[in-house]
Amino acid sequence: MARMATHMITGAGSGIGAAVARRLHERGDELVLLARDAGRAKELAGTYPGARTLVGDLAGPDRLSWAFSHQTLPDRLDSLLHIAGVVDLGRVGDLTTKAWRSQLEVNLIAPAELTRLVLPQLRVSQGHVVFVNSGAGLNAHAEWSAYAASKHGLKALADSLRHEEHAAGVRVTSVYPGRTASPMQAKVHQQEGKEYDASRWIDPESVATAILTALDLPRDAEINDLTVRPGR
Repeated sequence: MARMATHMITGAGSGIGAAVARRLHERGDELVLLARDAGRAKELAGTYPGARTLVGDLAGPDRLSWAFSHQTLPDRLDSLLHIAGVVDLGRVGDLTTKAWRSQLEVNLIAPAELTRLVLPQLRVSQGHVVFVNSGAGLNAHAEWSAYAASKHGLKALADSLRHEEHAAGVRVTSVYPGRTASPMQAKVHQQEGKEYDASRWIDPESVATAILTALDLPRDAEINDLTVRPGR
């Protein structure tokens, strides 16, 4: 009997992360879902019966190692899916160091640290690391400096990791979605002072399809970078 694939996912509570988690859960894969606290872990376990949860707050990447030392990590991972993220828009002349630091920690430093902590399990299974980046990881516009900087950094992290782990058989993919209908996008529109119309933007299910395409690609090939733009 074939072994079920095991995927660790951040951001499974909403948006793209929820769509990916549901699709993988429905097809019978095993999920390890990272939650910021015990209450959130309980919610995720209820949503995805049979899934395992890990508690670790991406807003405090320095504490992830300590948090995991008190929990049981899987012996092997077939994929690590970095989907969680935060955004806080503002002009360079107005953004505080707190706004810069919070976005860099959640969007860049935490993915780097989480990757470091589970690389041994990914190497065992010649697994796959997927970074859900953003169009802002390729182009920075007015009022997006801190968020875009964190996502430009995430691209660099993915590119370096791909070169470092290629010989170990670990695949690395960056996905750059355009604006996607999600709670984060609703917040962005609120910060921009614009009316939010979800029908104008990419359905999270479409981004999930792109991510699963990268995951399911035969081993003779690897999708390095995948840009997904609104089709309307």
